[in-house]
Amino acid sequence: MKQGVDILAFGAHADDVEIGMAGSLAKWAEEGKKIIICDLTEAELSSNGNVESRRKEAKTAADILGAFDRVNLHLPDRGLFITDNHIRKVANVIRKYKPKVIFAPYHNDRHPDHGNCFRLVEEAFFSAGIRKYEVEDNFPPHKALSLFQYMINGFSQPHFVIDITDFIDKKVEVLLAYNSQFFVPEGGVPTPLTEGYIESVKARDKLFGKEVGVFYAEGFLSSKPLLLNKNLFGEGL
Repeated sequence: MKQGVDILAFGAHADDVEIGMAGSLAKWAEEGKKIIICDLTEAELSSNGNVESRRKEAKTAADILGAFDRVNLHLPDRGLFITDNHIRKVANVIRKYKPKVIFAPYHNDRHPDHGNCFRLVEEAFFSAGIRKYEVEDNFPPHKALSLFQYMINGFSQPHFVIDITDFIDKKVEVLLAYNSQFFVPEGGVPTPLTEGYIESVKARDKLFGKEVGVFYAEGFLSSKPLLLNKNLFGEGL
């Protein structure tokens, strides 16, 4: 892939990316942006569902979003430790797809895998741009423009938000594709995700939207200042 993609969004588990930024991804896909989703694990330790069902749900969700592709690194669930091997695997994906912008979960999340996912991506984001840094497939170095964080659990003051008013219904549709996670399946057990989780995510997006004068928005964080050109006077993104 010589030209590269626009967006590479990482998650520890399938559904992480969708919880945090499905509305934005759907919006950008409709605008023609090329999007890759990379799940680090197959969520094999999930209380409900199994690897096979999660694969099917992840594919359905990506299709609804309009993602160009979805890949999985098959790293161990609850084993996303900051090792050289894991960093190189993530850097390999970055070099392969050459994204303009990268997204990963907010580092301060109740689930340790989410924070570790960010830290792995943060390390790989830097290493992928080093010329002498070696990865499995010998892809040339690539330096993405920015690394942003999206929210999964909890609420943090965002550095910027994206208006998803026209895409909130699609976001809900995408989340509902994860039937094994947001509903208690036969033989399953209640979890935080089955106790009105989608409604709480939608409420958070509504609150972010209210802060900027739209109905729904998704919040993001940046580790460096954002350069505003025409956006300062409200012309939009």
